[in-house]
Amino acid sequence: MKSNIYKIRLKKCSRLMKEEGFEALLLAKPANMFYLTGDGRLCSFAMITKDGTVALGVPKTDIEDVKGLAEFDHIAGFDDEVGMIHSIAHYFKDLDIKNGTVGLEYTFLTQSMMGMLTHPHAKPEKISVKDCTHIMSELRMVKDNEEIKLIKGAAAAADAGMKAAVESLRPGITESNVASEAEYAMRESGAEGFWRTYVSSGPRTNIAHGIPTNRKIKTGDPVMIDIHPVVDGYSADICRTVCTGKPAKEMQKAYDLYLKAQQETIKKVRSGAHMGDLETSLHTVLRDAGHGEHIFGPPIHGVGIEFEEAPLPPGHAFFHGEKEAGPLQTNVVLAVGNCGLYLGKFGVRIEDTVVVKEKGQEVLTGYPRYLES
Repeated sequence: MKSNIYKIRLKKCSRLMKEEGFEALLLAKPANMFYLTGDGRLCSFAMITKDGTVALGVPKTDIEDVKGLAEFDHIAGFDDEVGMIHSIAHYFKDLDIKNGTVGLEYTFLTQSMMGMLTHPHAKPEKISVKDCTHIMSELRMVKDNEEIKLIKGAAAAADAGMKAAVESLRPGITESNVASEAEYAMRESGAEGFWRTYVSSGPRTNIAHGIPTNRKIKTGDPVMIDIHPVVDGYSADICRTVCTGKPAKEMQKAYDLYLKAQQETIKKVRSGAHMGDLETSLHTVLRDAGHGEHIFGPPIHGVGIEFEEAPLPPGHAFFHGEKEAGPLQTNVVLAVGNCGLYLGKFGVRIEDTVVVKEKGQEVLTGYPRYLES
């Protein structure tokens, strides 16, 4: 018996599938499987029919574990990739899906994965495939109250991780050590995992994705810390830039400007707002201050099961194979402050997780925003 939350999600999924002519979805992305079944793991798949039937395929070693976590109608175990192909073929036969269109996650699957799921031994000859990324994004975009509660738990872990990272800063510590302090604190605060942790320092703060290295932090260095804990399957996103010691005037000025841009944009987050307008709001503050050439990437994105998901600003959405989002609805969760201001010698960024409300917003990540440590 499926719990109510999954019944509701599957009912909406079935409606969207019927509207677009899908006989079934064949999902391999863990986040999407987790959303519809309660479990998502690599080397597995979920077949969702248009009437809401759920058929899972997992490594045979994992069957009992999945049974305790997931909601499903059928489950099959397999030994290897060949076994996976045969499991998919059996489900097509057992569920009587002989022709029509099946949805695949084009933006997640590699070419080899796509080839496996569409192998002649996996799907019937008369089955065609089409991208279903937009269906899953639409399903996951607006969070229910339980999801908001879980994201708040992740935000609390994010604050704890940031506190530990900032308090560890001192001359001589490496970026990697700072990352480890954040990750340990997040786990101690309830996180079962985390997405990529970014820590960059000194001139490395001028790069978009500062994967931590063994560079030793020096007095006067800016340090950019970007962390994304996962608590009970849901994420939060926080970034702070902190200087080890007293920051140079140029650095403080850039920080204050970016903080102003971020905070002004957060104030405009509400039901009915558009992602493109929010992006323009943040970028306009920076451009008006003469930093049009120092901006890189979209400053806002959705947060949920993944730390970066739909909705996305128009250009970023196109790059990721997503449809342009409509007006924001209540209980959409955003990260405001993504990417940053990159001046060549250094960069600054502040990012927070924010819930869209009918008449405003709620900021979930609360670690203080200051440059000087």
